[in-house]
Amino acid sequence: MSLSSASRALIDDLVVANHILYVEGVVDGFGHVSVRHDGRDDRFLLACGVAPATVTAQDILEVDFDGVVHDEVGRRSYLERFIHSEIYKARPDVVAIVHSHSLAIIPFGVTKRVTLKPVCHMSGFLGFSTPIFDIRDTSGEDNNMLVTSAKLGRALAESLGRTDFALMRGHGSVTVAKSLKLAVARATWAEMNAKLQTEALRMAGPEGDAGVNYLTPGEAAGSMAINETVVDRPWDFWKAKARVALAGLVR
Repeated sequence: MSLSSASRALIDDLVVANHILYVEGVVDGFGHVSVRHDGRDDRFLLACGVAPATVTAQDILEVDFDGVVHDEVGRRSYLERFIHSEIYKARPDVVAIVHSHSLAIIPFGVTKRVTLKPVCHMSGFLGFSTPIFDIRDTSGEDNNMLVTSAKLGRALAESLGRTDFALMRGHGSVTVAKSLKLAVARATWAEMNAKLQTEALRMAGPEGDAGVNYLTPGEAAGSMAINETVVDRPWDFWKAKARVALAGLVR
Protein backbone atom coordinates (compact mmCIF):
# COMPACT_ATOMS: atom_id res chain seq x y z
CA MET A 1 0.00 0.00 0.00
CA SER A 2 0.97 3.61 -0.57
CA LEU A 3 -1.05 4.92 2.35
CA SER A 4 1.68 6.15 4.64
CA SER A 5 -0.12 9.41 5.41
CA ALA A 6 -3.59 7.94 5.98
CA SER A 7 -4.39 6.99 9.55
CA ARG A 8 -4.81 3.32 10.32
CA ALA A 9 -8.03 4.16 12.19
CA LEU A 10 -9.58 5.64 9.05
CA ILE A 11 -8.48 2.69 6.92
CA ASP A 12 -9.94 0.26 9.46
CA ASP A 13 -13.23 2.18 9.54
CA LEU A 14 -13.45 2.07 5.75
CA VAL A 15 -12.96 -1.70 5.84
CA VAL A 16 -15.72 -1.98 8.43
CA ALA A 17 -17.97 0.28 6.34
CA ASN A 18 -17.68 -2.12 3.39
CA HIS A 19 -18.57 -5.07 5.60
CA ILE A 20 -21.54 -3.32 7.23
CA LEU A 21 -23.02 -2.30 3.89
CA TYR A 22 -22.85 -5.89 2.69
CA VAL A 23 -24.36 -7.43 5.80
CA GLU A 24 -27.15 -4.83 5.89
CA GLY A 25 -28.11 -5.62 2.29
CA VAL A 26 -27.05 -2.32 0.75
CA VAL A 27 -24.29 -3.76 -1.46
CA ASP A 28 -23.58 -7.25 -2.78
CA GLY A 29 -20.69 -8.18 -5.06
CA PHE A 30 -20.85 -4.62 -6.39
CA GLY A 31 -21.13 -1.17 -4.87
CA HIS A 32 -18.52 0.87 -3.05
CA VAL A 33 -17.87 3.33 -0.25
CA SER A 34 -15.16 5.99 0.00
CA VAL A 35 -13.88 8.52 2.52
CA ARG A 36 -11.72 11.62 2.21
CA HIS A 37 -8.05 11.06 3.00
CA ASP A 38 -7.25 12.40 6.48
CA GLY A 39 -3.60 13.08 5.65
CA ARG A 40 -3.89 15.10 2.44
CA ASP A 41 -6.66 17.18 0.93
CA ASP A 42 -6.38 16.09 -2.70
CA ARG A 43 -7.21 12.40 -2.34
CA PHE A 44 -9.73 9.93 -1.00
CA LEU A 45 -9.61 6.29 0.04
CA LEU A 46 -11.41 3.54 -1.86
CA ALA A 47 -10.98 -0.21 -2.11
CA CYS A 48 -9.46 -1.89 -5.14
CA GLY A 49 -11.84 -3.81 -7.36
CA VAL A 50 -13.01 -6.47 -4.92
CA ALA A 51 -16.40 -7.37 -3.44
CA PRO A 52 -17.24 -5.23 -0.38
CA ALA A 53 -17.65 -8.23 1.93
CA THR A 54 -14.06 -9.31 1.31
CA VAL A 55 -12.33 -5.93 1.66
CA THR A 56 -9.32 -5.83 4.01
CA ALA A 57 -6.94 -3.03 4.96
CA GLN A 58 -4.53 -4.25 2.27
CA ASP A 59 -7.19 -3.55 -0.38
CA ILE A 60 -7.54 0.16 0.36
CA LEU A 61 -6.10 2.52 -2.26
CA GLU A 62 -5.60 6.26 -2.68
CA VAL A 63 -7.42 8.01 -5.53
CA ASP A 64 -7.09 11.66 -6.49
CA PHE A 65 -9.87 14.01 -7.57
CA ASP A 66 -9.19 13.30 -11.23
CA GLY A 67 -9.99 9.63 -10.63
CA VAL A 68 -6.34 8.56 -10.89
CA VAL A 69 -5.44 5.60 -8.66
CA HIS A 70 -2.14 5.88 -6.78
CA ASP A 71 -0.82 2.45 -5.87
CA GLU A 72 2.75 1.18 -5.72
CA VAL A 73 1.89 -2.14 -7.35
CA GLY A 74 -0.51 -0.77 -9.96
CA ARG A 75 -3.79 -2.21 -8.74
CA ARG A 76 -7.03 -0.85 -10.18
CA SER A 77 -10.04 0.41 -8.29
CA TYR A 78 -13.66 0.45 -9.40
CA LEU A 79 -14.65 1.70 -12.86
CA GLU A 80 -17.11 4.09 -11.23
CA ARG A 81 -14.58 5.83 -9.01
CA PHE A 82 -15.54 9.02 -10.88
CA ILE A 83 -18.76 9.07 -8.85
CA HIS A 84 -16.58 9.76 -5.84
CA SER A 85 -13.93 12.01 -7.36
CA GLU A 86 -16.40 14.42 -8.95
CA ILE A 87 -18.68 14.67 -5.91
CA TYR A 88 -15.69 15.41 -3.67
CA LYS A 89 -14.62 18.15 -6.06
CA ALA A 90 -18.10 19.67 -6.17
CA ARG A 91 -18.95 19.25 -2.48
CA PRO A 92 -16.24 20.27 0.02
CA ASP A 93 -18.71 19.46 2.81
CA VAL A 94 -18.88 15.78 1.85
CA VAL A 95 -16.52 13.47 3.76
CA ALA A 96 -17.84 10.07 2.65
CA ILE A 97 -19.83 8.60 -0.25
CA VAL A 98 -21.72 5.33 -0.77
CA HIS A 99 -22.80 4.05 -4.17
CA SER A 100 -25.03 1.00 -4.26
CA HIS A 101 -27.56 -0.94 -6.29
CA SER A 102 -29.82 -1.80 -3.33
CA LEU A 103 -32.92 -3.61 -4.54
CA ALA A 104 -35.68 -1.68 -2.78
CA ILE A 105 -34.26 1.64 -4.01
CA ILE A 106 -34.11 0.97 -7.76
CA PRO A 107 -37.90 1.02 -8.43
CA PHE A 108 -38.12 4.59 -7.17
CA GLY A 109 -35.70 5.70 -9.86
CA VAL A 110 -37.73 4.25 -12.72
CA THR A 111 -41.33 5.00 -11.74
CA LYS A 112 -42.82 8.39 -12.64
CA ARG A 113 -45.77 8.72 -10.27
CA VAL A 114 -44.06 8.00 -6.93
CA THR A 115 -41.21 9.92 -5.32
CA LEU A 116 -38.92 8.51 -2.65
CA LYS A 117 -39.89 10.41 0.52
CA PRO A 118 -39.27 9.89 4.24
CA VAL A 119 -41.82 7.70 6.00
CA CYS A 120 -39.95 7.18 9.27
CA HIS A 121 -37.82 9.18 11.65
CA MET A 122 -34.52 7.64 10.51
CA SER A 123 -34.81 8.86 6.94
CA GLY A 124 -35.51 12.59 7.14
CA PHE A 125 -32.33 13.25 5.15
CA LEU A 126 -34.13 12.06 2.01
CA GLY A 127 -36.07 15.31 1.79
CA PHE A 128 -39.07 15.71 -0.50
CA SER A 129 -37.64 16.16 -3.98
CA THR A 130 -35.16 13.32 -4.34
CA PRO A 131 -33.13 14.01 -7.50
CA ILE A 132 -32.90 11.34 -10.17
CA PHE A 133 -29.78 11.15 -12.32
CA ASP A 134 -30.52 9.86 -15.82
CA ILE A 135 -27.29 8.96 -17.58
CA ARG A 136 -29.00 9.30 -20.98
CA ASP A 137 -29.12 13.07 -20.50
CA THR A 138 -25.32 13.13 -20.72
CA SER A 139 -24.29 10.07 -22.73
CA GLY A 140 -27.30 9.50 -25.01
CA GLU A 141 -29.24 6.29 -25.51
CA ASP A 142 -26.21 4.08 -26.21
CA ASN A 143 -24.36 3.64 -22.94
CA ASN A 144 -23.54 0.94 -20.39
CA MET A 145 -25.30 2.73 -17.48
CA LEU A 146 -22.00 3.11 -15.60
CA VAL A 147 -20.39 6.38 -14.46
CA THR A 148 -16.96 5.66 -15.94
CA SER A 149 -15.67 9.13 -16.76
CA ALA A 150 -15.18 12.52 -15.17
CA LYS A 151 -17.84 13.94 -17.51
CA LEU A 152 -20.46 11.51 -16.24
CA GLY A 153 -19.31 11.97 -12.65
CA ARG A 154 -19.77 15.73 -12.97
CA ALA A 155 -23.26 15.25 -14.35
CA LEU A 156 -24.13 13.04 -11.40
CA ALA A 157 -22.67 15.57 -8.96
CA GLU A 158 -24.79 18.27 -10.60
CA SER A 159 -27.91 16.13 -10.21
CA LEU A 160 -27.10 15.53 -6.55
CA GLY A 161 -26.67 19.27 -6.02
CA ARG A 162 -26.73 20.17 -2.32
CA THR A 163 -28.83 17.17 -1.30
CA ASP A 164 -27.64 14.10 0.63
CA PHE A 165 -29.11 11.42 -1.60
CA ALA A 166 -29.77 10.90 -5.30
CA LEU A 167 -31.33 8.09 -7.28
CA MET A 168 -29.70 6.82 -10.46
CA ARG A 169 -32.27 5.65 -13.02
CA GLY A 170 -32.04 1.92 -13.67
CA HIS A 171 -28.88 1.70 -11.60
CA GLY A 172 -29.09 2.51 -7.89
CA SER A 173 -28.24 5.50 -5.75
CA VAL A 174 -25.55 7.67 -4.21
CA THR A 175 -25.47 8.78 -0.58
CA VAL A 176 -23.22 11.46 0.91
CA ALA A 177 -22.52 12.67 4.45
CA LYS A 178 -20.13 14.66 6.60
CA SER A 179 -18.72 11.47 8.15
CA LEU A 180 -18.11 7.89 7.09
CA LYS A 181 -20.36 6.49 9.79
CA LEU A 182 -23.21 8.78 8.80
CA ALA A 183 -22.88 7.92 5.10
CA VAL A 184 -23.13 4.21 5.94
CA ALA A 185 -26.11 4.86 8.20
CA ARG A 186 -27.90 6.94 5.58
CA ALA A 187 -27.38 4.34 2.86
CA THR A 188 -28.78 1.69 5.20
CA TRP A 189 -31.73 3.84 6.28
CA ALA A 190 -32.52 4.77 2.66
CA GLU A 191 -32.90 1.09 1.79
CA MET A 192 -35.08 0.60 4.88
CA ASN A 193 -37.23 3.62 3.95
CA ALA A 194 -37.72 2.32 0.42
CA LYS A 195 -39.05 -0.97 1.76
CA LEU A 196 -41.35 0.80 4.22
CA GLN A 197 -42.62 3.24 1.62
CA THR A 198 -43.33 0.44 -0.84
CA GLU A 199 -45.34 -1.39 1.81
CA ALA A 200 -47.17 1.81 2.81
CA LEU A 201 -48.12 2.44 -0.82
CA ARG A 202 -49.40 -1.13 -1.11
CA MET A 203 -51.55 -0.66 1.98
CA ALA A 204 -52.83 2.71 0.70
CA GLY A 205 -54.30 0.94 -2.31
CA PRO A 206 -56.09 3.15 -4.86
CA GLU A 207 -55.22 6.29 -2.90
CA GLY A 208 -51.58 5.74 -3.78
CA ASP A 209 -49.18 8.45 -2.70
CA ALA A 210 -52.03 10.56 -1.32
CA GLY A 211 -52.85 7.79 1.13
CA VAL A 212 -49.43 7.84 2.84
CA ASN A 213 -48.81 10.22 5.76
CA TYR A 214 -45.17 11.17 5.15
CA LEU A 215 -42.98 13.09 7.58
CA THR A 216 -43.44 16.84 7.43
CA PRO A 217 -40.43 18.98 6.44
CA GLY A 218 -40.09 20.04 10.09
CA GLU A 219 -40.16 16.46 11.29
CA ALA A 220 -37.63 15.41 8.66
CA ALA A 221 -35.23 18.19 9.62
CA GLY A 222 -35.64 17.55 13.35
CA SER A 223 -35.12 13.81 13.12
CA MET A 224 -32.11 14.26 10.84
CA ALA A 225 -30.43 16.53 13.36
CA ILE A 226 -30.99 14.01 16.17
CA ASN A 227 -29.83 11.02 14.12
CA GLU A 228 -26.52 12.70 13.30
CA THR A 229 -25.68 12.87 17.01
CA VAL A 230 -26.32 9.19 17.78
CA VAL A 231 -24.79 7.48 14.75
CA ASP A 232 -22.13 5.74 16.87
CA ARG A 233 -24.82 3.52 18.40
CA PRO A 234 -26.02 1.82 15.19
CA TRP A 235 -22.44 1.81 13.84
CA ASP A 236 -21.20 -0.19 16.84
CA PHE A 237 -24.11 -2.61 16.49
CA TRP A 238 -23.66 -3.06 12.76
CA LYS A 239 -19.91 -3.49 13.21
CA ALA A 240 -20.38 -6.29 15.75
CA LYS A 241 -23.04 -7.90 13.58
CA ALA A 242 -20.80 -7.80 10.51
CA ARG A 243 -17.87 -9.29 12.42
CA VAL A 244 -19.98 -12.33 13.31
CA ALA A 245 -21.64 -12.61 9.91
CA LEU A 246 -18.37 -12.50 7.97
CA ALA A 247 -16.25 -14.64 10.29
CA GLY A 248 -14.27 -16.98 8.07
CA LEU A 249 -15.11 -15.13 4.86
CA VAL A 250 -12.73 -12.17 5.06
CA ARG A 251 -9.15 -13.31 4.54
